[in-house]
Amino acid sequence: MKFLLLGASGGVGRRILAQGRERGYTIRAQTRDAAKLVGQPPGIEVVAADPTDAVALRALVAGQQAVVISLGTAPGRRTTLFSDVTAKLVTAMAAEDVKRLVAITGVGAGETRGHGGFFYDRIIYPLFTRPFYEDKDRQEHLIRKSTLDWVLVRPAPFNATAGSAPFEIVIDVRPDTVLRRITRDEVASFVLDQLADDRYLCKSVFIGHAS
Repeated sequence: MKFLLLGASGGVGRRILAQGRERGYTIRAQTRDAAKLVGQPPGIEVVAADPTDAVALRALVAGQQAVVISLGTAPGRRTTLFSDVTAKLVTAMAAEDVKRLVAITGVGAGETRGHGGFFYDRIIYPLFTRPFYEDKDRQEHLIRKSTLDWVLVRPAPFNATAGSAPFEIVIDVRPDTVLRRITRDEVASFVLDQLADDRYLCKSVFIGHAS
């Protein structure tokens, strides 16, 4: 498996790199600053590039079998980063005949809004993450209307430790669904599973622990 990872120097991106190499994958790791990913092992190609540059993005996609979006941005700010990159990425993937896309969005996107537990829903989301989830909704819409083989991964709020409740994979979010926590390592593992598993193809998947 050869895949492009957008946002490789972020918290989840670094874990995808580490776990991907453990699985024997070859990874093209996009970052804006190559100095953040020095000393990577063989099999990881670090490329410093602006993901909003359509020409650079097509060159990144070329020769890959799949793409993972693990982009992040500063909380509390309105942005169009996610939708801008995704619009250009969908075009680049079509041009290079790359079909598989796994995109990490999060709790707050679509019907997961209001299902991250009291602290996240009442404090973190309204004060910090609401502005960029408006753009993640636009991003998800672009992916859904594409002809790609996509999976949207919506992690629960990040936590340093796994929850005491079982790990849940939710397709249909009910009114009483609440997922309060997940580790970045768990997200990375689930994302990598989707590169070769069709179980959740063309689905939005809410993952995490209830407690």
